[in-house]
Amino acid sequence: MFSSQALSPLDSGMTVESPEGIEFTLFPAGPLIRSCAWAVDQLIQWTLFIIISVTSTFFKGEGGSWMMLLLFFCIDWFYHTLWEIFCRGQSPGKLLLGIRVLRGDGSPVNPGASFLRNLLRFADTFLFLCPVALTSMLLSKGFRRLGDWTAGTVVVYTIQSLAVSSFPGPVSAAQGFRVPAGGGGSLSGEEKQGILMFLRRYPLLGRARADEIAAPLVKTLRTEDGQEPEDSPVPGGDADYLLDIGKRILGD
Repeated sequence: MFSSQALSPLDSGMTVESPEGIEFTLFPAGPLIRSCAWAVDQLIQWTLFIIISVTSTFFKGEGGSWMMLLLFFCIDWFYHTLWEIFCRGQSPGKLLLGIRVLRGDGSPVNPGASFLRNLLRFADTFLFLCPVALTSMLLSKGFRRLGDWTAGTVVVYTIQSLAVSSFPGPVSAAQGFRVPAGGGGSLSGEEKQGILMFLRRYPLLGRARADEIAAPLVKTLRTEDGQEPEDSPVPGGDADYLLDIGKRILGD
């Protein structure tokens, strides 16, 4: 038998408790996807800077220059804060990559927390390539940079980016093998929970890592079901085998 605890080597999830006392799991976004979102937002900001610079040339005198500097300041310091406050914790870059900012308890980010986390962005990006932010994210649970620690926020994947619909197309890796009770009828509640947890985390893993994590779980399943995993390897990979069972459970 295995349970959801068997998936802990791949789990970057954080169990949090809401103010109402309800426990649920958040899936923090790592440095790579956050860097891509940041790059998208930087591109948008630079585009706005260029547009403002070109437009300001049509205004003569110091008034145009002061207006340009004021707009530069607002974009530089309030771009992320305004997007996060009015667009459910998502700037355009975060929206494109399927991530958002939340409070540490999973509640929506508020203006004070958003302003504070972005106020410290200058410290996280003090040097080229943001070594301060990268080091902080790699050494902390939940991949939090200094601004997140101070404001009590976390950047997580959205529900849509973890949806089952984002999995690969129809999986046939389990064909030729006896899947327990046609997709989960003979599995215990813990085993079903573990398989469904694997489905939720699968989009966050590379193919090699998914197969590595799935291998001992598949071996346990097939041994309990009277099969010999050493003599009959799973075609297509162990991850596909678990995905197939998981989809059949969801279809029950």
